[in-house]
Amino acid sequence: MCLIAFACKVHHEYPLILIANRDEFYNRPTRTAQFWTEEGYPNILAGKDLKAGGTWIGLHKNGKWAALTNYRDLNRLKVNPPSRGDLALDFLKSAVSAEEYLDTIKKDAAQFNDFNLLLSDGNEIVHYSNVSDLTTTITNGIHGLSNALLDTPWQKLTNITNNLEAAIHNNHLEKEHLFNLLSNEEKAATALLPTTGLSLELEKAMSSVFIHTPFYGTRCSTIILINKNGQIEFTERNYSEQKTILSETTFKTEKE
Repeated sequence: MCLIAFACKVHHEYPLILIANRDEFYNRPTRTAQFWTEEGYPNILAGKDLKAGGTWIGLHKNGKWAALTNYRDLNRLKVNPPSRGDLALDFLKSAVSAEEYLDTIKKDAAQFNDFNLLLSDGNEIVHYSNVSDLTTTITNGIHGLSNALLDTPWQKLTNITNNLEAAIHNNHLEKEHLFNLLSNEEKAATALLPTTGLSLELEKAMSSVFIHTPFYGTRCSTIILINKNGQIEFTERNYSEQKTILSETTFKTEKE
């Protein structure tokens, strides 16, 4: 993922409301979200990066979930690093808590290109980045991740978290409304752009919630709702290079 906004124990009915966009090169092969039965993990629901084999967001029927964003600083890129998508997938495969899992990966985290990892074992949500090398337990409230550290106020992150907060306050949690929040193409003012190593033109193009360039953009949007009974609803909407909707699939599962 490249943009995640989520509400932790804010809504009376839904302890978790998460909305996210995955931005990627259009030519990178991808499988849409499904249960990973053919890989031998029928309880894992996630999309699949067909180039490296990992995932950017997914969940397990037992209530665990994981989401990943890249930290963007082109001056810090490594040569032939392992895939960051394995970090999210391996947590879903594991039987350990979120904090236990982070303890196991920290010693090798520096070998990956920079990342943010959000994990939940059904009890708490934790964030870890190999940039800060810090683990943070998420407090109740509205939070967000883009291509910087947790809650860094890039304009698009501020926009999406504010809009999610308003939707919750007004009880506008219809999926179409949430997808509309994720489709915002408003660009940040030049003075508010981050400096990540991209050209000014690309920084501008990447500054919207929904990204569209000739070669790179928002490939899919995901909504995850977990209610107070542990029931999970996962909806993925996929887009073409022309921004048209290719598919939309919803999965509902009871927490095991």
